[in-house]
This record gives sequence, structure tokens and C-alpha cells, in this order.
Amino acid sequence: MSATPVDDRLLDELCRLAEREPGRVDEVVRRHVGRVAPLLDHDDRQRLEHAAVARLAGLDVLDRFVRDPAVTEVLVNGDGQVWAETSGELRCVGHLAAATVLVVIERVLAPLGRRLDRTSPIVDARLPDGSRVCAVAPPVAVDGPLLSIRRLPAEPMPLVAFAAAPVTTLLADVVAARCNVVVAGATSSGKTSLLAALLAGLPSGERVVVLEDTAELPLPSVTHRVRLECRPASTDGPRAIDLAELVRTAMRLRPDRLVVGEIRGAEVLALVQALNTGHDGSFSTCHANGAVDALHRLESLVLQAAPAWPLEAVRHHLLRAIDVVVVVERGVGGRRRVAEVVEVVADRPPGASPSVRPLASGGRVVADLRRRRA
Repeated sequence: MSATPVDDRLLDELCRLAEREPGRVDEVVRRHVGRVAPLLDHDDRQRLEHAAVARLAGLDVLDRFVRDPAVTEVLVNGDGQVWAETSGELRCVGHLAAATVLVVIERVLAPLGRRLDRTSPIVDARLPDGSRVCAVAPPVAVDGPLLSIRRLPAEPMPLVAFAAAPVTTLLADVVAARCNVVVAGATSSGKTSLLAALLAGLPSGERVVVLEDTAELPLPSVTHRVRLECRPASTDGPRAIDLAELVRTAMRLRPDRLVVGEIRGAEVLALVQALNTGHDGSFSTCHANGAVDALHRLESLVLQAAPAWPLEAVRHHLLRAIDVVVVVERGVGGRRRVAEVVEVVADRPPGASPSVRPLASGGRVVADLRRRRA
């Protein structure tokens, strides 16, 4: 991200000449670059070529950042500001006109068969390299079109990156005991990365069925895996397939472990029923500020999905279904770490609020795991 910036005047002139001539964009640009910038050295000339090709056929100024392995997220705000995250730090790296942002979004979505317009102003999709893209158009995006590209790491982070040895040993014990685990945390706290690190410790050969709204879990070490992804409804007829339907489908695919990327809707009901019918050792994530907050959030989601259920029954099913909650947080400098690990107390008076027993806090193990399913 520290390369010498391209001269905007030269770039404008090169693009003006190249866009008038038919042929492959890279070849046309290469023919004209010597005419536009005859005094540039080899490296600066290449940077100018790449910038021109990116503007005419790629992602314009974003191209450089989405190709940089050190960049984990690229954001375009409604005012055209471009931000890039490296090592947990966000900084402004450029600017795009609103019209250019829409062109870039169209180039990103076209190969996916998706489109962004006033009738479909929000798109959440997965790129071929696994990166996740979210785009929002006016009038939903009040100040102008928005774009977010979250890149996946080439290799998942190891468990030791999230906690010290005593806590990682505890988490390995949780996985081996086939506990049903919920990973909770705020947005961009590292829930997906921690979940991937936990799954990397699964015994080889176990059949893992992974269900996600948009596939993003890196699972290179899970050899026997089945992946299902939701499908949004489209204007040409195919109906939407949501997570609740995927959970029901997964029950017929003989999972040894069931993984739901994120619980945030009616799928919670199917998942809780699955966990209470013998699908031990399953995992999911949810947005919450703490362990008890996560249980209350799941409770409210079940009540929304099944409003006829009495609260007492909801709590009974949840407390029996979920064994452990792992809370991950993002600290100073963007480092993700395990903030706490708790065991859900199953034996509560009828209708009593959820309660937890701390197992680890602040990097220290404070109690042994009691709830085991293996």
C-alpha cells in the first residue's frame, strides 16, 4: 500500500486514448503508454498500465487493494471515500466519484449474475476467490452507493492466535467433548475466524455439514465437508432458499457435526430442534456483547420464529441444546482474542433466566468443563 502513486494527469490521458481504440484493454493500454509517458522508468510505467487497465476494465483504485494480501477489507462510503484495513487498522486510501462506484459495483456483480438497482438496492454475495461483497444503492444508501469487500485469509488463523495455551487446551477439550458451541461477539470481532480455528481441530474423517448465508468459512483442514449456501430470490423466478430450509436439508445429509455460520432469524428454531435430537458437537455464531446476551438473543429469535411457544419451553430447549458459549472480542490494534468461555447451566428452575458458569476469563482457565456429550 506504500507504492508511489500514479500521476492522475498521465492516467487520464492514457485512458482517454485507450478507450477510443478497439481490442483487448491491456494490449491497447500497452501500445499507448510509451506515447503518454516516454520518460517513466519500467516500474512506474507498469504501475501506470495497471492503473489504466483497472480504471477501464477492473475495479479502478480498488484493484490495487483487493489484490494486496495484507489488506483484509476494502470499503467505499457514500461520499466516495475509499478505506482499506490492514493489520486491524482502517485508513482512507483514495476517492471515487459516485458514477465510478456504480460502474465498479456492476463489474463486481456481473460475473455473479447479480445486479444492483432501485428494485434490488442491497446485494450480499460471494466472489470467486471467497471474498464477501456487500453493495447498497440509493435510495437505501442515503449519501451515495456503498461497497464493502471483505477478503478471506489465505490460511485460517490458528487457535493460538486467539488465546494462551491454557484456554486453547480448554477449547480443544470442548470440541473433543462434542459440546454444542455458540461463538458470540460484535461485528468484525473475529467470530468467523475463531469458528474456523475451532473446526480445524475436528477429528479427521468426521462429516461436517456447513450452512451459511454467504459462504466464507475457510476450512482447508476439514477433509469431509459438505457446504450449503443460501440463495436469494431473483426477478426471473427462482425462489429464495434460506438458512431454515438449509438446516432441515442438512438433517438428511448425515452430519457428524452441524455448522451454521450465523444465527439471526427463523433458522434458530430448526437448529435448536436439531441440537435437541442428537446432533451433538455442532457450532454456530451470533452477534452479542457477551455470553448471557447471546443466550437472550437466541431466546428472542426463537420467540419470533415460534410466538406460540411459552417462554418457559423456549428456555428449556435452549439451555438443553447449547453447552458452551465462547465470546470473542477485538482489542487494541485490531487483534482478536477470546474474552471468555462459559458453560451454560442446564438445570435451572422452570422459566428461570439463562445462567452460565465461567470456564475461562481474561486468558485464565477458572474451572473445568462439566457438560460433555462424548
